[in-house]
Amino acid sequence: MRRSAEAIQDELVTIRNDRFVIPVKSDHRGRVQGVAHGYSSSGATAFIEPLETIEDNNELQGLHETEAREIQRILFTLTEELRQQLPALEIAADAVKELDFINAKAVFHRTFNCVIPEIATDQRQQTSGILELKEARHPLLEENLRASGGSVVPVSFALDEEKNAMVISGANAGGKTVVLKTTGLLSLLALSGVSVPARHARFPFYSSVLADIGDHQSIAANLSTFTSHVANIARMIEACVAPALVLLDEVGTGTDPEEGSALGVAVVDYFRRICNAHVIATTHYSGLKMYAGNEAGVANASVEFDEKTLKPTYRLIVGMAGSSSGLEIARRFGVPQRITDAAAETVKDSTRQATEYLRRIKREAEEAENLRQALEEERSAVAEKFASLDKEAAKNERERQVSFEQALQRAIVEMEKRVRELVSHIQDRAERLKVEREAHRQTAAAKREAQRLAQRAKVEPSTEAREVRILRDGQLLTRERAEPEEPEEETESYVTVGSREIAVGDRVKLRSFGSVGIVDQIKGDEAEVRVKSLRFREKLANLDLVEAQVPAKSEPGKLEKLRRAHRTEVHLSAGEKSGQSELNVIGQTTDEAVDAVDKFLDEASLASLSKVRIVHGHGTGALRKAIADLLNGHPHVARFLAAPPDQGGTGATVVELRQ
Repeated sequence: MRRSAEAIQDELVTIRNDRFVIPVKSDHRGRVQGVAHGYSSSGATAFIEPLETIEDNNELQGLHETEAREIQRILFTLTEELRQQLPALEIAADAVKELDFINAKAVFHRTFNCVIPEIATDQRQQTSGILELKEARHPLLEENLRASGGSVVPVSFALDEEKNAMVISGANAGGKTVVLKTTGLLSLLALSGVSVPARHARFPFYSSVLADIGDHQSIAANLSTFTSHVANIARMIEACVAPALVLLDEVGTGTDPEEGSALGVAVVDYFRRICNAHVIATTHYSGLKMYAGNEAGVANASVEFDEKTLKPTYRLIVGMAGSSSGLEIARRFGVPQRITDAAAETVKDSTRQATEYLRRIKREAEEAENLRQALEEERSAVAEKFASLDKEAAKNERERQVSFEQALQRAIVEMEKRVRELVSHIQDRAERLKVEREAHRQTAAAKREAQRLAQRAKVEPSTEAREVRILRDGQLLTRERAEPEEPEEETESYVTVGSREIAVGDRVKLRSFGSVGIVDQIKGDEAEVRVKSLRFREKLANLDLVEAQVPAKSEPGKLEKLRRAHRTEVHLSAGEKSGQSELNVIGQTTDEAVDAVDKFLDEASLASLSKVRIVHGHGTGALRKAIADLLNGHPHVARFLAAPPDQGGTGATVVELRQ
């Protein structure tokens, strides 16, 4: 490179084709003798291997080949030595695989808060046994929601030999398919020895888990939506071996609704009767819903849909079918109002009535649950009150017995003292001895009678505290169960009156429930009716105007009055408004509202209510502030706070009363 400096492009040595070369200018190619190994991309530089380095490069290539052969020989030797240990390596690989699986199960168990499922291992059973899931969650769905800060709505249901099928209906995108996938995945996890994400899980030892979920249509395979489902179901029928789990998503879809509904009923019935399988199917067809409602071995279920927010809650409700709510969902996703209104007008009357019927059943079920909770709270309060009265009666009885024994002892001592004084005045010895013997005899008899009365008083309480009865609104509540017995007094009966218009304050009868209440408010063709502590909204056409008729009471005799005087009755009856748990002061002035709330709290405290609600509305906030000032430091109030969103939010205040 120094001898031909003017021909060299750069004074450096590089590598081309694994040989050392130098860059030479193309127009001075002849100045450097050697082998060309290529040119640069511009063609201005040629890479030349000088004649002086050819032998050294050849020797270097030979050394590289020798190195490669040595490496190959070493690897071959090591491989031969490892081949002799092949059985041990396979055992080690299996052990590592098993340990990795156990570790993965442990990590999965901790990450998703899993439980170890119960599995029936009796291989001889030909039925499906019991499938039970409590608060089950799909792990993939839970993982995705955790990343966004959400949480999974768990699934709970049970199937057994008596009721071995469940038909799930309800709104689109409400979580029906999630129930199927959760059940199938958790069943396979349990049979694979993996714990499942749930609070409790119980599975049969399924011989087959079969599913038809999703759309398998294919142009290449000449399959439409319906034919793909039918072909898959046909393969499931051939492969079904009891005990089995069968999951059917939108069974019978893709064809005429009537034919698809009939086919869906037949398929579900075949799997549950002939294959003895647990069957869970989703549908929008009314035929399948009616089949589930009329068949003893099939349960109806639905996914809840909030009609106020037009959003699904993803909660599974077992025992009640649901409506599809397709038009509401279409509005939610932006379909123009005129299109959904036109669709609503073309819906068949029978379909509209069926949908309204399902909604009414759901609404009545919620009201019944609220009523049950209210009655349970009242029962607990009465039982607690009765227990306190029972303790107080026992305490009074013990004090009475102690007082009785003390008075008895004082009387005996006084009588003996008087006898001794009387005897001391008798001079005749014989007469005195006779009197002493008679006195001793009478004293002994008095002691025996006193002891007998004391023992009897311990066994049965005194006349004053012999019987304690608690009456609420004329109905007897027993100690063991705070349930109303047959009332001793005559109750009011109601008769329908003339057909005049219903006004606020009238007493009316609800045709749907048979209950009698008072009209608090009328808006258009609807009325707000108060039945005890509950409020209902009902159309005026479904209300009957009634009047109360109280039969004449017979005058009790003197003996009856005397008999009743020997028992203690604790009356817990209250006025018409004292049992109410809600007060509405909207539209009142602050002074009127404060007086009404103060009186309402007194009545609620007398009625032993634990919690009440005061509705004051939003407005300017003056009512809310005035009521808060009253509640702060009120003797009946334990604490108060704004109502939950579903009970009025900041437009109402929930007050917890002191007990």
